[in-house]
Amino acid sequence: MANPENDDFLDDVESAEAEAYAEELEEFDDEAIELDEIKAERDELRDKWMRAMAEAENARKRADKQRREAEMYGGSKLARDLLPVYDNMKRALEAAGEKSEESAALIEGVELTMRELLNTFKKHGIEPISPQPGDKFDPNIHEAMFEAPVPGTRAGEIIQVSAEGFWLSDRLLRPAQVGVSSMPAS
Repeated sequence: MANPENDDFLDDVESAEAEAYAEELEEFDDEAIELDEIKAERDELRDKWMRAMAEAENARKRADKQRREAEMYGGSKLARDLLPVYDNMKRALEAAGEKSEESAALIEGVELTMRELLNTFKKHGIEPISPQPGDKFDPNIHEAMFEAPVPGTRAGEIIQVSAEGFWLSDRLLRPAQVGVSSMPAS
């Protein structure tokens, strides 16, 4: 017949095995949870790193663009301040009219200075806008100083140029100042 003590022993083995198995499952669950936490932290750090790398690349591109713009347009304030000098020299040459022996050297000096100023403008990307009477008025590059009905013209035609305009690379530095015909269509 079976000994009751032996049955208790067998019950103890089964319970001991169940407890050991439960402890292993607990350890495994703890390790799995810890592993999942580590993976989540890794993914979060990877995401932060990728964002930081993208932001650094964007900052580099912005700085490069700003540097190029500063290089191209940095002198725009000085150039804008030199435009009245150009206008006055041009008016002086127009007022000089015919060269006489006394004024020939002076006029030649002003012409040479004007050419040098234009060469310097060109070297720095400043190009003149030189509209002619009869050209079509373009509000993107011309500034209408006045309107007048002039016979023989159509509305919107340039009838007089007061001052040339200038481009700085691809930006308008100063619009050309013009008079525009307001002749009604007949």
